[in-house]
Amino acid sequence: MEAVRIYEYGGPETLKYERDAPEPALDPGSILIAAVATSVNPIDWKIRSGARQKDFPLDLPAILGKDVSGMVREVGRDVRGFKPGDRVIAMADATYAEYVAVPGALTAHLPDGVDLVDAAAIPLVALTGEQLIRLATQATAGQTILVTGALGSVGRAAVHVAQKLGAKVIAGVRARQVREAEDLNAFMTVALDDDAALAELETVDGVADTVGGETAAKLFGKVRSGGRFGYASVLPDDVLAKYPHVHVSRVFARPDPTTLREFAEDIRDGKFALPISQRLPLREAAAAHEQLQRGGGGKVVLRIEG
Repeated sequence: MEAVRIYEYGGPETLKYERDAPEPALDPGSILIAAVATSVNPIDWKIRSGARQKDFPLDLPAILGKDVSGMVREVGRDVRGFKPGDRVIAMADATYAEYVAVPGALTAHLPDGVDLVDAAAIPLVALTGEQLIRLATQATAGQTILVTGALGSVGRAAVHVAQKLGAKVIAGVRARQVREAEDLNAFMTVALDDDAALAELETVDGVADTVGGETAAKLFGKVRSGGRFGYASVLPDDVLAKYPHVHVSRVFARPDPTTLREFAEDIRDGKFALPISQRLPLREAAAAHEQLQRGGGGKVVLRIEG
C-alpha cells in the first residue's frame, strides 16, 4: 500500500514515501479504513525527530500520523454499526497510509455535507482542544477562560468548546493577530507578546494553553487561587512549584468518536471552521513537515491517492 515510513529518527528527510508498505492486519474489533486523507500535526515532527520518544515510543520502521478520514473497506466480525462504504473519521496511529486499522469503538461516522478530505484535519486538534476545556480547565457557564494560541487549530477548537459551554473566552494571540482574532467572537482578545496588555489583564478562572514555554509561564500569575491551568505543550521546569494554588493538568488527546461527530456536525452547520492552508499529496509529507517546523503556515492535509 501507499505509505510514508521512517526507519530512523531525524529530520524531514527521514520520511520515506513507499508504494509497497505492508497493509495493517484487521482484528475482530476493528475497522479497516481506505484512507482519503490524513493531516500533519506538530506532534508528528516531534515524534519523527526523536524528541518525544519517552511519551510516544516507536517500533521502527514506523508510520506516523494521528488523523484519518476515508471510507470503510472492511469490518471486523465483532464490530457493529459500520459497513463497507461508510464515510468515517478517527484519531488513530499510523495514518500516513492508504489503509488504516482503527478499533470500531473509536471510529466516528462523518455526516454528509462535510468534505471527506478536509475532515482529516479534525480529529487530533478537535479532541485536544475539547479536552483542554472540559477536562483540564473544567470550564462552566460564566467562567472566564483564557485560550492561548487561539488562532491555531487546537486553539480554535478550545475557543469553540468553551463558548458552547457558556464561558467568557479571552483569545490569547500575538499583537499582529489581534484584528484577525475578532472573527473568533471572543469576550475579549489579549496580545500575549505585549507586556503592557498582560499587566492589565485581570485574573481568570482557567487557562487552556496551546503554546507553552515562557509565554505560558507568565500566565500562571493570572489564574485565580483554586483556578485551573490546562496545557498541551511543554512548560518550563520550574514553573509548577511557584504556583501551588493552581490546579494543573496536561492533556494528551484521547480518542472520542462522539466529540468528533459533534465537531463534524458543527462544521457542516457553519458553527465551527477549521482553516486549511494546503492540501498536498502524501508523497510530499517531508515538505509538509518542513513547513510545519517553520511555523505559521496553517493546517496541512495530505491526500491519499492510492
